[in-house]
Amino acid sequence: MSAAPTAADEILFTQDAAGIARLVLNRPRARNALTFAMYQGIIDHCARIAADPSVRVLVITGAGDKAFAAGTDIAQFRGFSSAQDALDYERFMDRVMGALERLRVPVIAAIAGACTGGGAAIAASCDLRIATRDARFGFPIARTLGNCLSLANLKRLSGLVGPARVKDMIFTARLIGAEEALAIGLVGEVVADADALAIRATELAGLVAGHAPLTLQATKEGLRRIQDADDTEGERPGDDLIRLCYTSADFREGMEAFLGKRAPDWTGR
Repeated sequence: MSAAPTAADEILFTQDAAGIARLVLNRPRARNALTFAMYQGIIDHCARIAADPSVRVLVITGAGDKAFAAGTDIAQFRGFSSAQDALDYERFMDRVMGALERLRVPVIAAIAGACTGGGAAIAASCDLRIATRDARFGFPIARTLGNCLSLANLKRLSGLVGPARVKDMIFTARLIGAEEALAIGLVGEVVADADALAIRATELAGLVAGHAPLTLQATKEGLRRIQDADDTEGERPGDDLIRLCYTSADFREGMEAFLGKRAPDWTGR
């Protein structure tokens, strides 16, 4: 019997001589759904890259051609028992997204297949996004878990596509196809398939890696400061909304329904 995969197996890191680093979300049988250990791995690898001046660009992708990442592994939520668990989770997610946004080098998301929930939040935190024609993006939480996005994630998404489209995505719980994502600015380029994606991601990373690193760093950090997502300690705007959703009976029902492969029975409580 084979050993269970470790966190190191589930997020893979490589770097080549051209200064191109790659992170692969490596749970293809689970559509690369992210465990808390994988999220922590993103933070840790960002710290590693920040300390290594030889790295010029980072590419993030998912293993296989079915998904970039299908959100947070729902089983991770079963241990939630208090409002503080929910607040701690959203703080943790903000640290993950912040690690990508604050990283001194450009980050490219190479997206094939499903890019939903936490996976879509990661993609939105990257600097450049390219996708295959079969890529699908969204936050279907209104029909699955009944949780919510933090204000930082809402601000990040609305900065990319505008508040009206964020409402459309979340209220309808629909997934946006690659061509629509291109039209609204959620991605910058669409390619045919996973093979073409790998080639184009390497080409784009090579192009970026050859440009003046301080210019790229200053541009990235300057734009981040303009957005200025709230990362203060203590009570934050929107914490009441996180408590409202994550401590509700609906959230518990949504989680159990998802894991039980049945439709949830929403009560608004």
